Amino acid sequence: MSHSDDVDPEVQPEADYGAGFESGDAMDEADAWRTKLKKLRDELEKTKKERQEYLDGWQRCKADSVNLKKDAEARATRVAELLREELIHDIIPALDSFDIAAESEAWASVSDGWRSGMEHVRNQLIEALKRHGIERIGRVGDTLDHSLHEVVEERDDVAGEPNTVVRILRYGYKTKDRVLRPAQVFVKKSL
Repeated sequence: MSHSDDVDPEVQPEADYGAGFESGDAMDEADAWRTKLKKLRDELEKTKKERQEYLDGWQRCKADSVNLKKDAEARATRVAELLREELIHDIIPALDSFDIAAESEAWASVSDGWRSGMEHVRNQLIEALKRHGIERIGRVGDTLDHSLHEVVEERDDVAGEPNTVVRILRYGYKTKDRVLRPAQVFVKKSL
């Protein structure tokens, strides 16, 4: 058997260029693969950076959207509160007129049925305000509170404890957290 009989015809012997060296074609192909791999890695890095930029931008946009929604809701709530208070300030003078009429001498001469009907209307208005969180303030006997009462006059010729309300000139109104209008009162003079 000859040496050529031992060689598989499908496998071509490589030229021997020395130990550890590849053929020129194999080196070119390996360099091409390395170049292609480096290019793919660079593109992957670029794509990762772009993805992170888009994600960061989306998250900022989402946070801005949530904040805008909260701001819009807060503004709408505040506008509703201002409109409610504006309506209350329009109703308060009508209640003041009822109170002035009820304190007049002519009130006693009005028929009981008519007077009772007018008092009922006034009480309905006061109850409507209560249902919407508005409280009427100022009662005879209350201890003077400068955040709730506006002192019109201090009197020493009336019965009662010093620094207490002895007469309501005009009722005040408040919400849970703030006074819309202080009550105008006369107080017993302090000692």
